[in-house]
Amino acid sequence: MEIPEIANFIVYSNQLSRRHFMNKQDSEKLRTTFNDIYGADGDQPVLFFAPGRVNLIGEHTDYNGGFVFPCAIQYGTYLLVRKNYGNLIRLASVNEPEKTVLPVENPFSKQPVRWFNYPIGVFDQFNKKGIGITGMDLLFYGDIPANAGLSSSASIEMVTAFALNHLLNGGLEIQALVKMAQKAEHEFAGVQCGIMDQFAVGMGKANHAVFLNCSNLEFKQVPVPLSGHKLVITNTNKPRSLADSKYNERVAECQLAVAFLSDKFSITKLGDLGFPQFFKAQDCIPDEVIRRRARHVISENQRVLASVSSLMKNDLSQFGTLMNVSHDSLRDNYEVTGFELDTLVEEARKVRGVLGSRMTGAGFGGCTVSLVKESSIPAFMEKVGTGYKATTGLTADFYIAEIGDGVRKVES
Repeated sequence: MEIPEIANFIVYSNQLSRRHFMNKQDSEKLRTTFNDIYGADGDQPVLFFAPGRVNLIGEHTDYNGGFVFPCAIQYGTYLLVRKNYGNLIRLASVNEPEKTVLPVENPFSKQPVRWFNYPIGVFDQFNKKGIGITGMDLLFYGDIPANAGLSSSASIEMVTAFALNHLLNGGLEIQALVKMAQKAEHEFAGVQCGIMDQFAVGMGKANHAVFLNCSNLEFKQVPVPLSGHKLVITNTNKPRSLADSKYNERVAECQLAVAFLSDKFSITKLGDLGFPQFFKAQDCIPDEVIRRRARHVISENQRVLASVSSLMKNDLSQFGTLMNVSHDSLRDNYEVTGFELDTLVEEARKVRGVLGSRMTGAGFGGCTVSLVKESSIPAFMEKVGTGYKATTGLTADFYIAEIGDGVRKVES
């Protein structure tokens, strides 16, 4: 039987989505699809959920050992999974047409179909930990907009890791699963990502953002007092792929900046350096492009610290200003925004009631996040949507983000 379209489960307007967690009816539909694919015999499948994330500020700092400030959101990846007590791993997704059957083996090999590599990379990490893999049937369903920069890949990796840890009695802590999921992305998806995405998906807490030091994984869950405002995510609907973009190029450029700066400072990552030190020593980087890359990362670190301080003082206006400055640096110094993201931000900043707007995620397409007064949201969507369509020819989608909890088991 063909896997049903995503719309058979969840239907939402592309102009506004405030969908809450999957209800019982949707859960039963997902179970019916699972049985149609794999059969109803055997153990009852167990349902798990891992959220996506939106990074409020602190972009391209994670792989530089800097600070980030993401939060988990209500959109994410559901996984129904059961042991089949054989030697085969069977994978399917409501969102993707491809299915596969793989032998339980060590080591696992990369697959030609891209989305398979996210869960298979996690299986490979469990093998490397010496946790024996058994045959399993897995069905994924995600309601994160595809290729939007909201960490659909980390969500798939973390829900797989959490489920395997549960079903195989792995006994691993969440932070260990986070590190394994990151390695899976490095080794199987070919993206040299930092740890922010997996960490936010694993450690998220409702109504809080995660203030994370990526150099040592020290973190604090900070309340986000929105006080009559909402976080509105706007999707450019420009297709993007991290592995095919200039993401890995930016990683290499930052490493080159460290090489130049290490002649003056004992550092291994840009996050080790404060902005006053960099300002005085920046001329030791001979290439202006590499100098601007470093300038963004080191100044963005300071903006994260200032943002946390602003929210703890309930100063949303200052936080919004920092969001704006962050985007401008990502545009001018790091050059990862592009025409579509810049257009969304420009249109958003014209709307009364918008305190700040910036790209979120790796860039090169994807989404913006805007801090909008709740009463201004209808005007925001109408004006930004109209202006964006007129300028780019593309239709933007809008999502009101609710800050939720991290990865978890949903039901037995």
